[in-house]
Amino acid sequence: MGKTYQFTFVSSAEDCGIVFYDRKTGRERGRAAFSAADRIGKKYRLCAEVPESGCLYQFYEGDERRPDPLGKCFYSRKKYGALKSPQDVYTVLEDRAFDWQGTENPRIPYHDSIVYCLHVRGFTRHPSSQAAARGTFGGVVEKIPYLRSIGVTTLEFQPLYEFVERPYSRKKAVGAANLEERLPEEPELPETEPLLNYWGYTQGFYYAPKADYAQGDPVEDCKTMIRELHRSGMEAVLQFYFPKECNPMEIPAVLRFWVEEYHVDGFHLIGEALPVEQIAGDPELADTKIWYYQCSDEAVYGKYDVPARKTLALVRDDYLYDIRRFLRGDENCVPAVMYHLRAIPARMGQIHYLSDYWGFTLMDMVSYDYKHNEANREENRDGSDYNCSWNCGEEGSSRKKKILKLRLQQLKNACCLLFFSQSTPRIFMGDEFGNSQKGNNNPYCQDNSVTWLDWRDQERHSELLAFFKSLVELRRSLPILHPAEEAKMMDTISCGYPDLSFHGQTAWRPQLEGYSRKLGVMYCGLYGKKDGEFLYLAMNMHQEPQELALPRLAKGKKWKLSFSTCEEMRTGEKELTDVVKITPRTIALYISEEKEPAAAESPSAHPKTDRKERKEFMYLQS
Repeated sequence: MGKTYQFTFVSSAEDCGIVFYDRKTGRERGRAAFSAADRIGKKYRLCAEVPESGCLYQFYEGDERRPDPLGKCFYSRKKYGALKSPQDVYTVLEDRAFDWQGTENPRIPYHDSIVYCLHVRGFTRHPSSQAAARGTFGGVVEKIPYLRSIGVTTLEFQPLYEFVERPYSRKKAVGAANLEERLPEEPELPETEPLLNYWGYTQGFYYAPKADYAQGDPVEDCKTMIRELHRSGMEAVLQFYFPKECNPMEIPAVLRFWVEEYHVDGFHLIGEALPVEQIAGDPELADTKIWYYQCSDEAVYGKYDVPARKTLALVRDDYLYDIRRFLRGDENCVPAVMYHLRAIPARMGQIHYLSDYWGFTLMDMVSYDYKHNEANREENRDGSDYNCSWNCGEEGSSRKKKILKLRLQQLKNACCLLFFSQSTPRIFMGDEFGNSQKGNNNPYCQDNSVTWLDWRDQERHSELLAFFKSLVELRRSLPILHPAEEAKMMDTISCGYPDLSFHGQTAWRPQLEGYSRKLGVMYCGLYGKKDGEFLYLAMNMHQEPQELALPRLAKGKKWKLSFSTCEEMRTGEKELTDVVKITPRTIALYISEEKEPAAAESPSAHPKTDRKERKEFMYLQS
């Protein structure tokens, strides 16, 4: 005798109900029709007995078949990339308990987080991943040791809920990208194979993990991945795209389901005018991270309340464009860089990044001036034309040592800015070892080597990966680089120095002229710990060497060059003076250290002019 389940279906049709299928053969096993007594408004509710556990079902409206939009687990006989219609999706009826083995949500604060955005399939699908479960939830689990080794604390997943992979067809016409753009006089051409929806940014089946991302049972595999992330002290944040057609009242229910059933740590919400304040105020989501491009913290917390733990965070593109322009050497960028280096909202987190699933990867940012999306079959008209990129002298791949050296230097500069900005850094998968998408800045339909991470790049770009790891470790070891609150640029602990200060060719006076492409930033480590070091980040994006002033340190301390993104500067500089010369397109880090006893300072080591300018700087900030 079968088990009884409750089914809910919204429809205006009178001839509708449930059809059951055998999972092995796909043959119909029986039906249960809805009656007028089961209907309230447009919603049908029916308790029906199913033939057996694990069988499949769909709803029917006359001759049409529809999957259950509230289904918790789906099954398809189609291979990945061949799912063209919701009629090919079947809901699985199966109750299975899951053992979380005592794991708990890590609840990592934003100031201690380093976010890594990935696509479940693309992350390990390439043979070079050497994963046993390539392109699946299990493949992510296999790479947890690697993710820990590079310092990642939080994984952000592109949509992993069930969705139709080829949701629409395109009809090509001369001079038009799709049927809607075809002029009336243009001849209609035969319908072509619909493009793949590789990313998944479409209205989906929000209560079920994607079956094609699992080796076995998708529910169990997805929960296992999240459990193992938690066991390793890492978080799982899921992207959810809600188009305008979605009922906004349904969104909180979807998020609550994933928190309760899958123990996820947060959500990156994507879509226009989503009710993020309502979501953030939901009691069941009070401990869940919520990311969105805009949010009124006053609408959530009132005018004066400060949350005990920040859960809201802003995810906006302004950092990406401003910092890329600075790296490229554009004018009028220094004030924006000064803002982004210290910007942390008082009652929210802020996620900053230089690459994302859309647009150029970091490697493509320094390798291409223009998008190359021809493979998308839209005549290179899709994707953004505004990438703020620079190919360093040659479009695309190059064998010229001079160009390759400059590109590596620019990538290191990008990593420095990413990890010396005090809000929460996020990278896209593979950026740490130079992943390229061959200039495609909109690979939404590419399920191939364009979007699959090539793990052989770890060896090809081992110097970049080592540099990336060293910056992560440096950021983690120095609290001043990841404070919980925004730097006040004042001497709030009476140590004689502000927590953060900006400098130019003269100490304490940043050069904000439009033509300026250089900036010095001093981080006072005493605000992180009592014996903290001073750090000075010298940045020069000019094409010629530039001078920057090193601020005077306390008695008995001196500056020492820690690293530079330019090899010539690392080997060429011997003794530091008050002013240092920074090579072109270079970022250098100086760290304070104790002077040798024989190198005691003279009485004039701290002239009044330095103290006066320091006080003037802090006065201007107040």
